[in-house]
Amino acid sequence: MMNNMQNNFNETIPDSTESDKNKGQASRKPGLIAHWMNNLVQMGLGESLLRIGTNLFSIVAIIVVIVLAQAYYRQTPRSLSVNSNQDSGSVATAAVEINSMPALDIPIISGISRAAQLHTNVPSRPRQEISMYTVQDGDTVFGIAEKFGLEPETILFGNYNILVDDPHSLKPGQDLTILPVNGVYWEWLGGIPFGDWAKFYHVTAADIIEFPGNHIDANTVGDFENANIKTGTWLIIPGGSREFTTWYAPVGVTRENPSTARVMGQGACEAVSGGAVGYGTYVYPTNKHYLSGFDYSEKTNHRGIDLAGSEGEGVYATDAGVIVYSGWNDYGYGNMVMVDHGNGFQSLYAHLSAIYRGCGQSVGQGEGIGAVGTTGRSSGPHLHFEIMTSTWKVNPWDYLPPP
Repeated sequence: MMNNMQNNFNETIPDSTESDKNKGQASRKPGLIAHWMNNLVQMGLGESLLRIGTNLFSIVAIIVVIVLAQAYYRQTPRSLSVNSNQDSGSVATAAVEINSMPALDIPIISGISRAAQLHTNVPSRPRQEISMYTVQDGDTVFGIAEKFGLEPETILFGNYNILVDDPHSLKPGQDLTILPVNGVYWEWLGGIPFGDWAKFYHVTAADIIEFPGNHIDANTVGDFENANIKTGTWLIIPGGSREFTTWYAPVGVTRENPSTARVMGQGACEAVSGGAVGYGTYVYPTNKHYLSGFDYSEKTNHRGIDLAGSEGEGVYATDAGVIVYSGWNDYGYGNMVMVDHGNGFQSLYAHLSAIYRGCGQSVGQGEGIGAVGTTGRSSGPHLHFEIMTSTWKVNPWDYLPPP
């Protein structure tokens, strides 16, 4: 009986060892993912699953590498351009090489290239000192004046000893004085009060003495009107002006009084009575009706127009009249003809290569009187043509018909 009770007790109380074992197994029961994978392996899909996982990992790795490479190349040009304060190093060298290379069509590189600025703008400052300029082929008084920001007459006023107020005197190789301001450059020779000398150029003594470019100590000259300035001193006369010297042919050379032209050279004529009289209308004296040189300009003392023409082309009387000068001119015109039209007007034809009519001859309008040339002070074949009254040289364009 005791044995039966013992057995029943043993049956009702579980074995602790077996219970503990079952608990350990329950605690080590696999998770859902592991259980799912074990089932796939048991179904024979383990190898396929491994292959798929490997391919998937490779694709993800490639995408990551591409994304990182794009990010790197986007940042590299920016870092090279921003790091401009470095004095040396591989980064700065790379930046110079990239800018010097031709542009490449690489979509993954972006940014703004910045070319090196080799030209430095220097702020312009008013000049106070004289400078020198060597005349080049093709230069004109107007062109040189524009180059230095001056009026054309200032080029003549600053170089009288070279140009003698004649723009045709300009030749390549000449060294011209370029004033810092518009005005006159002249030598002070004394003999009159300094104030009167200044008034001749339409300025005051103070304008000259106080101009910095003249380097005059105002404390040492005493009274400005009788300034103590050494004779022989060349002075800039800022804002000054003067009358041009009469280098050109005089006006008022008529058939009744041609003697006024004798100062011009051996082509002067004797008095003539009678002869052809002009119509008061004018035709072009050349075959070409456009300029090949200087235009009419009182500012540069050029009182005529330079009409185009080839060497030897005909030159014609602009209106009927009488020849009052025919020959060489000593003041830069070369071979020259003048016609008195008998109505208060005369015409002049200069730089001729040949002369066809002599003193006292009557000519009709449009009649040949010579040939285009380049004699005298001339930079090339053309006709220097003037129309004048007894007191003044007029602008020929105001009298010629439209071209």
